[in-house]
Amino acid sequence: MIGVLCRPEDVAVFGEFFELFKTPWELYQPARDYEVVLTATGQTLELDTGVLVIYGSEATAYDARIAAGAGQRRQGGTVNYRGARLPIYRALLTFVERFRGSAQVRTEDGAVAGVRIRVGHSTVVRFGYDLAEEVRSLLWKGQPAEHADVPTLNLHIAMLRELIVEAGVPFVEIPATPAGHPFAVCLTHDIDFAGIRYHSLDHTMWGFLYRATVGTLRRMYRGRLTPARCAQSWRAAALLPLVYLGWMPDFWEPFDWYLRVEHGLPATYFLIPFKRRPGVHVTAPRAARRGAGYDVDDIADSAVRLQQEGCELAVHGIDAWHDAELGRAELARIAALRGRGRIGIRMHWLCGNEHTPRFLEEAGFTWDASLGYNETVGFLNGSTQPFLPGGATTLLELPLHIQDGALFYPTRLDLSEADAWPRCVRLIDEVSRHGGALSVLWHDRSHAPERFWGDFYIRLVEALKARGAWFATAGEVIDWFARRRSVRFERTTGGVRLRCGGGEINPPLRVRVHHQRAGAGPARWIDVPWTGRDVNDVERGLASAGVATRPSTTAGV
Repeated sequence: MIGVLCRPEDVAVFGEFFELFKTPWELYQPARDYEVVLTATGQTLELDTGVLVIYGSEATAYDARIAAGAGQRRQGGTVNYRGARLPIYRALLTFVERFRGSAQVRTEDGAVAGVRIRVGHSTVVRFGYDLAEEVRSLLWKGQPAEHADVPTLNLHIAMLRELIVEAGVPFVEIPATPAGHPFAVCLTHDIDFAGIRYHSLDHTMWGFLYRATVGTLRRMYRGRLTPARCAQSWRAAALLPLVYLGWMPDFWEPFDWYLRVEHGLPATYFLIPFKRRPGVHVTAPRAARRGAGYDVDDIADSAVRLQQEGCELAVHGIDAWHDAELGRAELARIAALRGRGRIGIRMHWLCGNEHTPRFLEEAGFTWDASLGYNETVGFLNGSTQPFLPGGATTLLELPLHIQDGALFYPTRLDLSEADAWPRCVRLIDEVSRHGGALSVLWHDRSHAPERFWGDFYIRLVEALKARGAWFATAGEVIDWFARRRSVRFERTTGGVRLRCGGGEINPPLRVRVHHQRAGAGPARWIDVPWTGRDVNDVERGLASAGVATRPSTTAGV
């Protein structure tokens, strides 16, 4: 059990931090014993504990005791932790190099921003930044595109975990990885255009004709399109009248192509609830003329088929981000199509502000998938896990990580497929390393003329399948993480016990028990699958692995 000393205004932040790092913790109580104490108040009590972790950008009285004299105080920066780049967004205190321990964290210019030292039988670690402020900044504001490839919040969790492991303190956690899989994957599609037949003599049609003719020639000249693809675009432009007459298939119709490519894999489709409504307060260029050309009734048959294939329908919101009443109308429109139940949303153009989570929650949505970059790919909130955004009490946020438009659109990253691939692989590697759920957005017409981003998407899906990921709809992933969040660790005599209400969890959770580490040997742990029902399953799993089931080293079994 980790005891946490923090300011009253930071209790909720640490509560969310320890939902992501799912391990036993509680607010520090003086009458209780803790093997790990985390303090972020500037106060350092005389504690008899195995590990003391001190966070803060202000000098403390304890710094002199460990000979970590305060150096320069700067506004943010980037530090290095064991080869990983870790952005710090709030104040950062550095230390003079006269301490008796080892430097854990250094800034880019070599200054020490984190130290570890042995004091008696305890390990003391001092970080020169405020963890609560960093977590709050990441979850409520996000990080700039220059650090998009860094899962910053995951690194903060990994650092604390590694400190506890290396100090030889046994503990239990529930990793953000379903049993039998390294991570989860959400394949999602924003249906902005259900077909080009819904756009006759409007800016969408004229824009397509330009991009399919002049635009494809430019892309071919830049090496972004093969001559065969260029010819295919020209052919699509020439046959457009026949599409309108119904004599040729609509090459922008997305559902058949995605169902074929994703055969057997569930996906989430975000449908715009109202035709010809561009939304208000939208600052996107030419937003007033960007209302959807289709109505959900136009695709009712496709919606039935998608659900029969195990896919999920959700709301591609227009005005829900700033008005709960309008959000309720948008939710009701899609609920009438898919039936009642837990319905999620992703805002059109990823619109939102600091009040959006509250509006969406009041409208009745149970999850949102709007927090991601428009201009790049990566970890906007530094997280690979769904989390509770600021202002919400129940609504969970599913971060968006990879978007086709951000990769390839000329006014965004404008990458070739050869350059886009390693970017995606790096993100997949990070999610594989830290667990969580990788969220992918491929738009409705991205497989078709004139974009031709379909081959890249097929390659991406096959790579994720090869990694052994758990493919699930956004709603299923949210439900799995909500069940993980519902697990409670109850203090018992000498240990903790797991509690989890509700039915069976599938795929099961992992209960990871970290063993006592022997000397400088490798860290050891045992994972036991747990469906959330009988905690005795954990005890039996540990016993079968030869791990002693003492309360102090297991999940209370």
